[in-house]
Amino acid sequence: MIPARYAASRFPAKLMQDLSGKPVIVRTYEAAVRTELFDEVFVVTDSPVIYDAIAEAGGKVIMSLKEHDCGSDRIAEAVADIDVDIIVNVQGDEPFTERTSLAAVLEVFRSDIDQEIDLASLMVHITDEEEISNPNTVKVIVDNRNFALYFSRSPIPYPRSTEIEAKYYKHKGIYAFRKSALMDFQRLPMLSLEATEKIEAIRYLEYGKKIKMVETNVSGIEIDTPEDLKRAQEAWK
Repeated sequence: MIPARYAASRFPAKLMQDLSGKPVIVRTYEAAVRTELFDEVFVVTDSPVIYDAIAEAGGKVIMSLKEHDCGSDRIAEAVADIDVDIIVNVQGDEPFTERTSLAAVLEVFRSDIDQEIDLASLMVHITDEEEISNPNTVKVIVDNRNFALYFSRSPIPYPRSTEIEAKYYKHKGIYAFRKSALMDFQRLPMLSLEATEKIEAIRYLEYGKKIKMVETNVSGIEIDTPEDLKRAQEAWK
């Protein structure tokens, strides 16, 4: 499932920007299909413009019936009546989505014999100081089994000790959910930490869900700003 809002606070209409002859959202949809990992791939949107773009490209698209504050709510509505075990949320602004990282996320559930994992997601080791301090880059810290402890727009951990080299991980906005966890998310109210950080993954943690993080070295390009779009256009060439 690829949730796709037309409005975006940092870069309005970013999903309909041109990326080498096609809208960003179409490129992302095609990339997800090209992985050949999924039984079905859908774009879920509130926008007639995005709906038409995907339909005209021959893709599968679902129009949301309600207004939603986040991608998880949008996807939960779309899959409520679909018989499915695992749902993967691919962000609409990630046209460089690739098979290797997604396959690693799905493998988490295949090896989860006790079914203790509610979600799986990706993280990338980052070292650039500007990226570490950038509030648009969501950071994650994990325990010794790579379960998420917290997500933040601030640099975490804070490097209080200069004797220890802190490692920073960027959270890539790709999730795989058990359907039950996703449906729980939809009915549970937002709490203070999620409201403060504006990071939906925090809601799962606040309600005791377990998120397994998988490290990948594929960072890709997420299109959050016009500058990101320029980088994506250059990379596509």
